[in-house]
Amino acid sequence: MSAPVSTIRNLGPATEAAFARAGIDSAGALRAIGADAAYTRLIRSGTRPHFIGYYALVLGLQGRPWNDCRGREKDGLRVRFDALVTAARQQDRPESRLAAELDRIGVRI
Repeated sequence: MSAPVSTIRNLGPATEAAFARAGIDSAGALRAIGADAAYTRLIRSGTRPHFIGYYALVLGLQGRPWNDCRGREKDGLRVRFDALVTAARQQDRPESRLAAELDRIGVRI
């Protein structure tokens, strides 16, 4: 069995529980999925997006403390965070699911 999510630096029991609700039950699974896909799953499972939580995850997967994020790196992570939050929310809209299904069956032009 892989180590718990909370063994990753910066991630505690509350984050571990949130990842479990999103279907990510181990540190190994989280590392395999990666920060952006895992955070998207958190949002889609009902966790409210929080920028500090996102960059704490990214840095934790790198083995770095959350407060090591500064300057251009932090600015770049903010752009990534905003984009994944927008994408996750758009996927949850009924019309987006309908459009995806129409695309899948080749009806949409």
